[in-house]
Amino acid sequence: MKALVTGATGFVGSHLAEALQSRGHEVTALVRSPAKASALGPLGVRVLSGALDDPGSLARAVEGQDVVFHVAGLVAAKDEEAFLRVNRDGTASLAAAAARARVGRFVYVSSMAAGGPAHKGRPLTGTEPPRPVTAYGRSKLAGEKAVMEGPLPWVILRPPTVYGPRDREVLKVFRMVRWGLAPVFGDGSQELSAVHGADLAEALVAAATATGTTGKVYYPCHPEIVTSAALVAAVGSAMGRRVHLVPVPPLLGRALLGLTEVSARLAGQTTILTRDKANEFFQAAWTGDPGPLTRDSGWRAEHDSASGMADTFRWYRSAGWL
Repeated sequence: MKALVTGATGFVGSHLAEALQSRGHEVTALVRSPAKASALGPLGVRVLSGALDDPGSLARAVEGQDVVFHVAGLVAAKDEEAFLRVNRDGTASLAAAAARARVGRFVYVSSMAAGGPAHKGRPLTGTEPPRPVTAYGRSKLAGEKAVMEGPLPWVILRPPTVYGPRDREVLKVFRMVRWGLAPVFGDGSQELSAVHGADLAEALVAAATATGTTGKVYYPCHPEIVTSAALVAAVGSAMGRRVHLVPVPPLLGRALLGLTEVSARLAGQTTILTRDKANEFFQAAWTGDPGPLTRDSGWRAEHDSASGMADTFRWYRSAGWL
C-alpha cells in the first residue's frame, strides 16, 4: 500500500508512520519543515516539503497514493477563524486534491472535541448528533463535513486523550506528579477515555484497510473509562509517587485560563489553555465506545491506563525528558 501521512513529524503521525513502515507499506510524509523530519529518514519514509495551503505540493503528495491519512491539524489558535483556515479549509483542499488523484481512501484524524462531551455512563459511539463546545471542536467538525461531502471513500476517527512516548502534553502531568502535586479541573470525577499513541496508530491502519469501515465515524480508545483523578493516580503509580490532587473549581479555573490566554497573546504566542477550553475541561464526561471499530475492523487497544502510563514513563525516562 502507498500511503500519504500529513503530520508525520508530530506525536500521532510519527507513530502512524512507524506502524505503516513495520508492515512494509510505502510511506510519504508531507511536512512543513523538512528539518523536523530528520527522524523519518531512517524509517525509509519519503519526505515532501509542502503545506495544506499550497495546491502544488498537495498535488505532488497525493499522486499515486492508495490511502491518505490526514493527521495534521491546528490545536491552538488565536481565534476561531484561524482554526477554520487549517482544520476546515486545509482539510477540504487536501481532500479535493486526493479526489482529483483518485486516491482509494481518505482517513481523517478528527477529535472527540468534534463530537462533543458525553453523558456519564454513556460513551459516544459516533452515531449521535455532534455538539462541539469549543472553537477547536467546531473546526474539526467542519473538517469532517468537508471530507464527508467529497467523492472519496472516507473513514473518520475521533480520538480522545492520546498519550505515550514522544507526547509533550501528558508529559506536563508527569512533571507535576514528580513534585507530588497535580491540579484537576473540577472535583476529579470527570469521566475520560484515553488511547496510547501506538494503539491509535494501529487503529488508523485497521480503519484504512478493513472493508467495512468506509463512511463511518469511530472513537478509537481503550474500553476502560477512568476519572480524571484516577488518570493522575495512574501517572503517580507509574512513577512510584503518591499524588496530592488539587481540585480547581470552575470559577477559579476559568479565571486562570483567562490569564494564560492573555499572557500568551501578549507574548505573541498561542496556547490550548484558553477560556474557551474551559467549556471542555468542566464537562461531566469525554468518553467513547471502541466497540464499533472493533466490530468492523478487529482492532483492539492493548494499553489500559496502568500499562500505558508505565510504558510512557519508561520512555520519558530513557529519553531524558524526566
